[in-house]
Amino acid sequence: MSFTPRNTVLQGDCIQVMQRLQGGSVDLILTDPPYLVHYRDRHGRTVANDDCADWLKPAFAEMHRVLRTGGFAISFYGWNEVDRFMEAWRAAGFRIAGHLVFCKPYASSRRFLQHHHEQAYLLIKGDAPCPAQRIPDVLPWDYTGNRLHPTQKPIRPLRQLVEAFSRPRDLVLDPFCGSGSTLVAARDAGRQFLGVELDRAHHFSASMRVHAFP
Repeated sequence: MSFTPRNTVLQGDCIQVMQRLQGGSVDLILTDPPYLVHYRDRHGRTVANDDCADWLKPAFAEMHRVLRTGGFAISFYGWNEVDRFMEAWRAAGFRIAGHLVFCKPYASSRRFLQHHHEQAYLLIKGDAPCPAQRIPDVLPWDYTGNRLHPTQKPIRPLRQLVEAFSRPRDLVLDPFCGSGSTLVAARDAGRQFLGVELDRAHHFSASMRVHAFP
């Protein structure tokens, strides 16, 4: 019998973990999966499964299954691999509802251009009403220093997304939860949360963060 736990962080492969969750039991998915760009930061840290796309379609298929009909999913992605992400989202059954840009006050990398933004797509399972308070599709970004994770996301923009696309006491899932930023944002916004993280060290960091006092 499937069961969806709440207010915890599970360690393991997110596809296998989501297969054990009850279908339609999640109200919002907000996640930052590997970008498929072979990422390595200035300290040599890497992101698990950032060098292959075998997980991409199965993971989003499971996300679609566990999300309730009419629920939203928000996924960050690597802009230079957008075709792979778009194919996976559509294959899973998601509808594309919007695009979000997060403006950084600093350049996270430089090559042909200075990269001053992150990006995410807003996805829907089935039909959904418009949010009561519509947020802009361009939002500010805060510098985290990536102390807990090579690609650590700031709390403030994630909380804006949680509050816009879910209701109090809703369950927010992040199947690639890293250091737990989505979970902290959900907790602080009065939502329930569920995170999944493959890496044991990041799982520990996320668990410590979400169970600390706000």
